[in-house]
Amino acid sequence: MKDLKTLGALKKSGYQSRSVKEELRENLIAKLQNKESVFDGILGFEETVLPDMERAILSRHNILLLGLRGQAKTKLARLMTGLLDEYMPIVAGSELNDDPLNPISKFAIDLVAEKGDKTPIEWIHRDERYVEKLATPDVSVADLIGDVDPIKAATLKLPYSDERVIHFGLVPRAHRSIFVINELPDLQARIQVSLFNMLQEGDMQIRGFKLRLPLDIQFVFTANPEDYTNRGSIITPLKDRIGSQILTHYPKTIEIAKSITNQEARIADTNKKAVTVPDMLHTILERVAFEARESEYVDEKSGVSARVSISAYENLVSMAERRMILNKEKTTTARITDLWGIIPAITGKMELVYEGEQAGPYDVALNIIGSVLKKEFIELFPNPDSLRKGQQRDPYGTIRAWFASGNTIDLMNDASNKDYKKKIYEVAGLKKMVEGKGITDEVNQLLCMEMILHGLSECNVINKDYLSGSINFNDSLAGMLGDFDDQF
Repeated sequence: MKDLKTLGALKKSGYQSRSVKEELRENLIAKLQNKESVFDGILGFEETVLPDMERAILSRHNILLLGLRGQAKTKLARLMTGLLDEYMPIVAGSELNDDPLNPISKFAIDLVAEKGDKTPIEWIHRDERYVEKLATPDVSVADLIGDVDPIKAATLKLPYSDERVIHFGLVPRAHRSIFVINELPDLQARIQVSLFNMLQEGDMQIRGFKLRLPLDIQFVFTANPEDYTNRGSIITPLKDRIGSQILTHYPKTIEIAKSITNQEARIADTNKKAVTVPDMLHTILERVAFEARESEYVDEKSGVSARVSISAYENLVSMAERRMILNKEKTTTARITDLWGIIPAITGKMELVYEGEQAGPYDVALNIIGSVLKKEFIELFPNPDSLRKGQQRDPYGTIRAWFASGNTIDLMNDASNKDYKKKIYEVAGLKKMVEGKGITDEVNQLLCMEMILHGLSECNVINKDYLSGSINFNDSLAGMLGDFDDQF
């Protein structure tokens, strides 16, 4: 079909024009009938958002995707291009993607009237039929709709009301395409007003001159909930003209979150082979994002983007990679101490409440990581707090005694694999406790042994000090008693 070069050949082929909404609808129906995936790469929305999207497309609605940041709203919109025909004919040279069988611009109408069936046509790929604009307070009507070009008017000696002197904006140029406006509430109210008739009737007004263009556009808007920001809101008359408002959400389970992170994280193949990230450690990392969304220090109206986990995972792998390079090792395994390398990926992506601002983003991040480690530790091993109240034998007695004797352990961020193992195995009672849980492979043994140290410190059984480039575990009371004995 795309080999056809003239309007006459297009007519003989039996080509039928369709509106962009009909095109999306019919191609969606075909995919659903053939049991084909419609939105590849979107995870966790299978029973919630995606059915709503499909219903909106079947209803020929313009769509508003409403949700907190990092909920795949823009990705969903971009994937809609997969429901367009692979190629679409336009009048050659048209700046408005004019349909050869139904042109709307003066340029295309005049060209078809002049050349008839010999009118040249071009074919554009569906990827070229997607237009995206980020709404910012400085976006103008001229950017979206268009403006009069006084130089054209003077050169062609035409009045400003003539269509030929208009420089069209992004919306008219998206004729027969998908047009996305991200963060719609940030668009000034007067600019939102200019979209009214375009959604309803296809009318445009430029500097007081009414221009009738029956534009054919699939509009998709994205926005955070209106109470998220004081920058603006969606004005009611515009919202009323948007057919479907679809609520997005964060991953509901750790497993879905892990799948999203694995899919989106940019990890080189060489790193995937050289750096092992144990599944337990990946789970801990994902729980950091879940914990942050529940933290009293983080503004829940702002949300915590899924990009937190993605960036944190990339940093975790890079932390291990850097250590591997410094020690001239060929392979390594990520450790719990590597979690302190993900803090830069967390602090910039959280909006803090007043108490969080007072504590500082770094301390808030440490607090969140510590809380996750404590919860993970209690799930795997006995809770030291509950043991104190009962009459059970203390399973941590050997470990406590080792630290009470004045022993300490420094886990260096850049310690080689050999040094790391040596340090962990020095602590009496750790290995026996892990083996008692049936954990026999060395990778998970080391991870669980380190987990016990962090867990006991979060439960205040032992002390944990953050030093430059290392974490020191000790019994502060043993140190105090030692100093006391030295005095006498």
